This record gives sequence, C-alpha cells and structure tokens, in this order.
Amino acid sequence: MEKILFYGMTGEKMCFQHILLNALDLHEEGKEVKIIFEGASVTLVPSFESEKNPLYIKAKNLNLIAGICLACSKVMGVYEKNKDTGLPMLEDMVGHAGMKDYINQGFMIISM
Repeated sequence: MEKILFYGMTGEKMCFQHILLNALDLHEEGKEVKIIFEGASVTLVPSFESEKNPLYIKAKNLNLIAGICLACSKVMGVYEKNKDTGLPMLEDMVGHAGMKDYINQGFMIISM
C-alpha cells in the first residue's frame, strides 16, 4: 500500500485546502494518508474548527490528521486552541513535528 504524508507548512488557507482535497482523494483510492500541520499552517486549525470546514472535519473524522506541531503552535500563539481540538500535539523533533518516523515507515513526503 502506498503511504503519503502531507506536511503542511504554509498558513495560506487555499493552499491547505488543496492538501485536504488531495489527502481525501488519495484516501478514497485506498492509499494510507496522513496530514501534519507544521510551520504557519498551525494557525489554520482554529479557523477550520470554528467554521466547521467540511474538508477538515472529514479528514479529522477519518483520522487522516496525524497532528499539529507543538512548538509552532506556541510560537504562533495558537497552542491552547490547537490543544483543545483533541488532535495530537507533535514534538518528536526538538519540539517540532518531524518527518523521520514517516520516512522510516516508507511514507512519501509532500510538503506544501
């Protein structure tokens, strides 16, 4: 089975919408897909939650979202809001969400 990790870095909403669209499309095709909010993208989580963004909610309900970077959430001032989502706060790489474990598990990494 193909494995794909979308590693979202940008805080641009439309860019992240395309991560969600592609992740859901590949998941529906039977691929193993994960999404990580890293960098400026961590600021999108509270917005997606409050607006009940349908793509985000679907990805969250399908457990496609691996988690949110803890360090970036703190630096960007959204730690408490992100923690309240119930999604994992990732900190395996000096407080940030690393790629190494996914690479070691055979995931193809797509960073946007």
